[in-house]
Amino acid sequence: MYNKVSICGVDTAKLPVLKEAEKMQLLKEARDGNKKSREKLINGNLRLVLSVIQRFTGRGENLDDLFQIGCIGLIKSIDNFDITQNVKFSTYAVPMIIGEIRRYLRDNNLIRVSRSIKDTAYRAMQAKERLMSEKQTEPTVSQIANELGVPVADVVIALESVVSPMSLYDPVYSDGGDTIYVLDQLGDNNDDKNWLQEIAFKQALKDLSEREKHILRLRFMQGKTQMEVSEEIGISQAQVSRLEKGALEKIKS
Repeated sequence: MYNKVSICGVDTAKLPVLKEAEKMQLLKEARDGNKKSREKLINGNLRLVLSVIQRFTGRGENLDDLFQIGCIGLIKSIDNFDITQNVKFSTYAVPMIIGEIRRYLRDNNLIRVSRSIKDTAYRAMQAKERLMSEKQTEPTVSQIANELGVPVADVVIALESVVSPMSLYDPVYSDGGDTIYVLDQLGDNNDDKNWLQEIAFKQALKDLSEREKHILRLRFMQGKTQMEVSEEIGISQAQVSRLEKGALEKIKS
């Protein structure tokens, strides 16, 4: 599925894979305004987009949408790549494509975030990159807040608002086909207690007589009154009440 995506009726599995020298030549021609070279360069790098979007599978996003957004990142890479630098085009294009997809995921998050908070988040991320470049270390939230001149709490809220929600079914680890999901990592302080109570409850029901089970089933699963139960099983209401009370006491004990 990931290696065979149809775009406008064209099977990308049949698209050519360009060599680095061909890419550079096409980039030069595209810079000179050659539209055919630009189009050929785009088509020759669609497989690169496919390889990038595979990193974003499992999020429930439409792969066609991600592919189109990735293509926007590819086009931006082509338009902004500096051919004078001794850098492979893919080295420059991949982060650009990833960034474009991440922006799309942030902006289309199911949890709506106000524009002002998003703006603060983007400014905070830019400030973080600047500080990392200057100090060669990961800046603290306080340093980022000082750089922006805003309260620390605002920076924390802003950065957390643009993080994509994690699904309980996102894979955490996989080894030999045995995948561990986020859900498997979650615990409950009462897990053991609830488990033991459930076993005890089942055992208590098992120890009841058939008549006691039948009375409880009629009373609490079918919602019948003691009088209705007495008429159905042919005993007095007083007997029903006594048997019901005794059964409940057995379960409690």
